Amino acid sequence: MATNNHNGEGRGAGRVWPEWYTTMGVFRNSNYGKAIWQLINTLVPYGCLWYLMVRSIQMGFSYAVTLLVALPTAAFLVRIFILFHDCVHGSFFRLKGADTFWGYILGMLVFTSFEDWRFSHLRHHVTYANLETRGFGDIWTLTRREYENSSGTKRLLYRFYRNPVILMGLGALFIFALQNRLPARKVRRKERMSVVLTNLLIVGFAWGIAQVIGWRTYLLVQVPVLWIAGAAGIWLFYVQHQFPGGYWARKAEWDALRAALEGSSFYKLPALLEWFSGSIGYHHVHHLNSRIPNYQLKRCFAAIPALQVKEPLHLGRSFSCIRLKMWDEDRQEMVGFPSKFQT
Repeated sequence: MATNNHNGEGRGAGRVWPEWYTTMGVFRNSNYGKAIWQLINTLVPYGCLWYLMVRSIQMGFSYAVTLLVALPTAAFLVRIFILFHDCVHGSFFRLKGADTFWGYILGMLVFTSFEDWRFSHLRHHVTYANLETRGFGDIWTLTRREYENSSGTKRLLYRFYRNPVILMGLGALFIFALQNRLPARKVRRKERMSVVLTNLLIVGFAWGIAQVIGWRTYLLVQVPVLWIAGAAGIWLFYVQHQFPGGYWARKAEWDALRAALEGSSFYKLPALLEWFSGSIGYHHVHHLNSRIPNYQLKRCFAAIPALQVKEPLHLGRSFSCIRLKMWDEDRQEMVGFPSKFQT
């Protein structure tokens, strides 16, 4: 059996979807109790760990101790971003106003504008895996043919970008500290003003804290936490779409169902990491219906056998994904750079 009904974003009218897809709509129901509890069990520990980092500096401890505490602090910041991500999709609360309010507050903490990121991220959801609509909220990905036909300069630039030290290391600070301070391309006045408001909130919040602890202490705490969390966030996004096999297609052949099921990974993480990442590893479920809040993703996965067929990508195996650099249209899979260095 199949159905034309669907609840996802931008899926296209008239498309025939499997019968089980309609069942996913049951898990779109937001729950105020769960949402509020997630805010408490995320923001309170984050604030406490931030305080411990500040005190470690004020008491003259080795900065290594501060950086050690920065690790769990950054893990909570990753979780804050997941809650922000749900607000962007309008799935965290039932009321749009609540999602918008908390989207701005959480966006301030993760140095990301709510409306601006919403614009680019929702574009990502409706264009992902389409080779002719690349460039919105995704990792720069060339096809093998494009890479081979590129100039030597462009190939060197692409290799530089795809280097994990650059992509997940320096890229984390660049994106969250610098790039997010400017609006994305082709946005409306609403998104531009959102960037301005978020920047003002960040500056105001930072200034208020710095008046109490000093700018030096603020930066010694904020920079490593944002850097580590940003790198972890980029890694999560990377393995959710850059993994063995995968799916990309030209516009004429692009299929939304295949893009979600085959173009998004099922990143099976240990329980603790799954909690910190808000179950976003069930990414194929998220791309099938982005209005399902993070606290319902695992339940949806467990309730629909068709979602469980996908082979999981486990933590150990996921590190090999860093070798994947481009899409091979002939082989229909992600591949690495050619064995011989080409300029």
